[in-house]
Amino acid sequence: MPNKPIFPTPQDAEAAFYEALERADLEGMMAVWAEDEEIVCIHPGGPRLVGYASIREAWRRMFDGGARLQVRLSQPTTVQGPLAAATTVIEHISVRNDESVRAPLVATNVYVRGALGWRMVLHHASLTPPDTGAETPRKTLH
Repeated sequence: MPNKPIFPTPQDAEAAFYEALERADLEGMMAVWAEDEEIVCIHPGGPRLVGYASIREAWRRMFDGGARLQVRLSQPTTVQGPLAAATTVIEHISVRNDESVRAPLVATNVYVRGALGWRMVLHHASLTPPDTGAETPRKTLH
């Protein structure tokens, strides 16, 4: 994409990611991603996709499926340094014109800062556990 947008903050890149997801906009989606063979995307229940070409193909297949998604985000957290940022969110995703209730997803997005601003290098989304109530403190590291 010759005229890729520059995302001045990781929050700008994150907003563009979710806007492209709702619009089923492949070019907009891939404009958010770093053009690197080490980028990783894991969709709920899906395999680990590594590299720009495989991630682009997975988004293309998803968008070609025709479902138009609506995404509402909640419980955002961000850890940011000068060259990297990681966000976690709860994704409440619904399909337009479909009243089915879907379980929310937990997503982690990682961005790095380069010459063209902030770009996504990791998106990992998974189903939430059955009990999504208040978190209980754990006494283990993992």
